[in-house]
Amino acid sequence: MHNRDRVDSGASSPGVVTTEGARADVLGTGSAGADGGLVDGVTRLGAGGGPEAPVAWRVPAALSARVPAEQRGSGRDDVRLLVSRGCAVSHHAFRELPGQLRAGDVLVVNTSMTLPAAVNGRVGGERVVVHFSTRGEDGRWAVELRAPGGPGVTGPRPGGPAGAVVRLPGGRALVLEEPLGPSAGARLWWARAPEPGPELLRRYGRPIRYGYTERDQPLSAYQTVFAAPSPDGSGSAEMPSAARPFTAALVAELVRRGVLFAPLFLHTGVASAEVHEPPYPERFAVPAATAWLVNAVRAARGGDLASGGRVIAVGTTAVRALESAAGDDGVVRPAGGWTDLVVTPRRGVRVVDGLLTGLHEPQASHLLMLEAVAGREALRRGYEAALRERYLWHEFGDVHLILPDEERNAPNCSSNEW
Repeated sequence: MHNRDRVDSGASSPGVVTTEGARADVLGTGSAGADGGLVDGVTRLGAGGGPEAPVAWRVPAALSARVPAEQRGSGRDDVRLLVSRGCAVSHHAFRELPGQLRAGDVLVVNTSMTLPAAVNGRVGGERVVVHFSTRGEDGRWAVELRAPGGPGVTGPRPGGPAGAVVRLPGGRALVLEEPLGPSAGARLWWARAPEPGPELLRRYGRPIRYGYTERDQPLSAYQTVFAAPSPDGSGSAEMPSAARPFTAALVAELVRRGVLFAPLFLHTGVASAEVHEPPYPERFAVPAATAWLVNAVRAARGGDLASGGRVIAVGTTAVRALESAAGDDGVVRPAGGWTDLVVTPRRGVRVVDGLLTGLHEPQASHLLMLEAVAGREALRRGYEAALRERYLWHEFGDVHLILPDEERNAPNCSSNEW
């Protein structure tokens, strides 16, 4: 689940955290100041914790990871690991992850498979690319129609209209029925798609690709080591990419050291590339065994984070699913269905202690989730270090491990208690 630019251009706003070539004035869906991180429609991580104190960051295009790590180096795990412990920042290779965790820690992982969710089509005489986002309970799909751009990439296109017939390969077609959300400018539409949809994607689809990548990649490049088939063929339109650097050997080493794994799934939809909207509702399930394990680890440590296992989500998708299953009392219960939860500093996190995630774009709504876990000052320092040390962004890039500040008297740092 990413808020990232597929193909975009525009001017940057001065004094605002921004990505080179990306618009900084289009978040639009945040409430100004309501969650302490969104002001005037842009993401601001202010020094000293004040929402009116933006930090002028610019992520150069050169820091986009254009190919998978195994094509740049020796393997999937050949990426860098930025570690934030409160406001303290350190730099590591991802292969050093076992040394950053401890016995009894629980890594909560998303087992959703990535689908070949991009399919060529036509609306009348217009060529389009259909991005299949989410499969509904009634068999319909939420889809986004995109305009073909350069080789393998797409650009935005007006949504709809209702009743439009999209011709697909193999003589099939889908019909746009109604928008998700307000009809004016709706990006995603419910469409009646040919069944079985997963077979159509397997035969004619390809992974959704973004403009910063160098070339097309096989679907296997977008699967994580934790991916497992869904009985109904559902999956994620976009890779749960925080888990991408894990290898079977690294998982085995973590288990050997006493780190626990707790599976769940959340099927990610298509990210809002140009407007950086909060995520739409997504299907998820937290099984009983995962709920039990998380509750047991939290109960065993009591209130002392320093002496027991920590619950560390692998990716923002795992946070969204696990927090959706957590009650006001902080107890996780088996749950499934659809979640519309958006984790913000105001809402806070109830069960997640830490997070392993990629590096997110300046306008991404996920930064509010990171702020809820880490605290604003810790997040600001981590991203300044990532830029200074030239970490790589996006799904094939480097990763960021956010751990709780267990020294509660650490100066000048927001804790992750909300």
